[in-house]
Amino acid sequence: MPQLVPSPPVSLKAIADLVSGRLVGAGLVHVTGVAGLQEAGELDLSYISADRYIQAASASRAGALVVHREIAELQRPQIVTGNPSYAFARIVQRFFVAAPQRRGIAQGTVKGEGGTIGDEPSIWPGVILGDRVTIGHRVTLYPGVFLGDDVVIGDDTVLYPNVTVREWCRIGSRVIVHSGTVIGSDGFGYVQHEGRHVKIPQIGVVVIEDDVELGANVTVDRATFGQTLIKRGAKVDNLVQIAHNVTVGEHSILVAQVGIAGSTTLGHHVVLGGQVGITDHVSIGDGAIVAAKGGVTKDVPAGKVVSGYPAIPHDQALRAAVVFARLPEIRRQLIDLEKKVEGLEVAVKQAQAVKKTSVTRRPHRRGAKRSRQK
Repeated sequence: MPQLVPSPPVSLKAIADLVSGRLVGAGLVHVTGVAGLQEAGELDLSYISADRYIQAASASRAGALVVHREIAELQRPQIVTGNPSYAFARIVQRFFVAAPQRRGIAQGTVKGEGGTIGDEPSIWPGVILGDRVTIGHRVTLYPGVFLGDDVVIGDDTVLYPNVTVREWCRIGSRVIVHSGTVIGSDGFGYVQHEGRHVKIPQIGVVVIEDDVELGANVTVDRATFGQTLIKRGAKVDNLVQIAHNVTVGEHSILVAQVGIAGSTTLGHHVVLGGQVGITDHVSIGDGAIVAAKGGVTKDVPAGKVVSGYPAIPHDQALRAAVVFARLPEIRRQLIDLEKKVEGLEVAVKQAQAVKKTSVTRRPHRRGAKRSRQK
């Protein structure tokens, strides 16, 4: 894991040059560290990404700031750049993160037959490698990592402690997999026969492309046939379940506790909020967003924002939520209206009965005339 390290003084000009920023203000020339606004000291660099943080920046002790625009009321040096958050990440990585130390291959490593390991590995004690495993250059495998037969790991990939990659699965370059994650576990596939659940052999694989990051305790099931695919740049949070034959599109984000059922397809740049659940054989279009705790039961078009269960367009879900909160009040109103309607119906019936009675008792005019003539 990258770690902040004590740094020799770094000039603000060098930092500005790195991120193609504009250096304004006078005073501090060098910084020796980076920190958030509240923790920063007089020799630290911090950043703000929007005007709403100006007050907090004014109260901060930070010696210099990366900002989205020049802010006159901040009486300290500023590096102005279009995307301060991105710029700050690059600054930290370049100047304040220790370079990884290559450990070689520990004596406690168990290696199968016919495998290959690239240059500059860091393989810790307790790692188990199956037969015909292929490991790229500068790969880091922490204690307890298990790689099954015929697994392929790309260059500069890091697998943290107790990661399992089952047989035949393939992981690309610059992938980060956090502790406890299992890649290539059997998909949940059974067929009923005479009252019993009979297992369907899961003989597919998992393919994880370049620049993917998987959080802690993620499970990615192997395909029944074919592949479960996580495309390049996707980021997956902790405790996410990705079922067999799922495809996760490029640069998608899956937040904690998402569950995706089998054969679902996510387009590129899809965002799934925390605890989203998606049923099987559903398609989520490019750039779609499912808000936290949404339950998706049918296809979501590209670019749409949905929420609720079952998931519907977000603006409709918000209006429905307002109505839901008023249900007790609406129920009381309905009861009152029902009573009023019942009262009106009784009154109408009584009025009709009185009218009918009065008509029945009225003397017949022709008969009365005859009586007078007699």
